[in-house]
Amino acid sequence: MFDVLNKYKQNGHFFLTPGDELSKVCNAPEKQPGVFLAYALKNGRIELVFIGGTGEIDKRRLLAIQNTGVGGLKDELLNGLEFTDTPRKISWPAQMEKEHIEALDIYWYVTYNEKHSDNPEKIENTLFEIHFGLFQRIPRWNLDL
Repeated sequence: MFDVLNKYKQNGHFFLTPGDELSKVCNAPEKQPGVFLAYALKNGRIELVFIGGTGEIDKRRLLAIQNTGVGGLKDELLNGLEFTDTPRKISWPAQMEKEHIEALDIYWYVTYNEKHSDNPEKIENTLFEIHFGLFQRIPRWNLDL
């Protein structure tokens, strides 16, 4: 579905299951900008519930990343605010419990490094456009922002 992400070789994924601490299972890099996708696994079904990212390129092509903790993708995954302005390390496990989600499968991609200089914000918007084109809606957890 998201072939645009195939070129990013610095990528990975991890599972978050009930009882896990997001900070312990998250293997996304610190100080690296990019995008991430969260898929909910429930009753044998898979649903993309969230598209996110961190980092932007300013007019001088300098990279600015969120740095409220460890920075980059890892910081955005752990400390980015979602659902009632609560950090994801708290809000995602609570939402999983509320929705009886068995696991989240979270994929991340570094879009700006020595090989690529793609603006994560633009890639994130492209992912939204692709998803909307297929399903006529954005992922439902993105609606709660």
